[in-house]
Amino acid sequence: MIMPRGEALLLPARTWFIVVTLLLGLLVNMLQNMGLWGNAAWIPDLLAVVLVFWCVHQPRRIGIGVCFFVGLVTDVHQSALLGQHALSFSVMGFLALQMHRRMQWFTGSSQAPQVLPVFVLGAALDFLVRYMAGADLPSASMGFSPLLDSALWVPGSHVLLLPQRGAHDPDDNRPI
Repeated sequence: MIMPRGEALLLPARTWFIVVTLLLGLLVNMLQNMGLWGNAAWIPDLLAVVLVFWCVHQPRRIGIGVCFFVGLVTDVHQSALLGQHALSFSVMGFLALQMHRRMQWFTGSSQAPQVLPVFVLGAALDFLVRYMAGADLPSASMGFSPLLDSALWVPGSHVLLLPQRGAHDPDDNRPI
């Protein structure tokens, strides 16, 4: 693959960093659900952003199985229908894996509109499963969650790629 001009080569992502970011995303989601606003429909799903990011950037390490497992953990924590988040996370992971080659060519700000349909479909599946189980219709604020997820893509991708941007062996005589 030919790198765009001015773009630095990235180091491989370390497995421990991927696991830590997934655990932090899960922890933030858990803290959000226990917060003052509870499980509001407009709250962005940080764990979904981290899962889709790693499916796009590390498709051989994070796949649909990891998305399904993390979704089950989320279902257990939120006392949701078992498989509700697992289904939506798995579908989002599948779509991210399908578009991961194309996404590498774009910057973070131009990737955000491309992942918006992934987050919209994940939220729609989440709603559909809840609705089929007899839950009430949510308010119109549910549409803000995918928009906020997509807006979090740019700073999230910048933060998650920081450890990969440094030189493996820094040397003043070598530009990479």
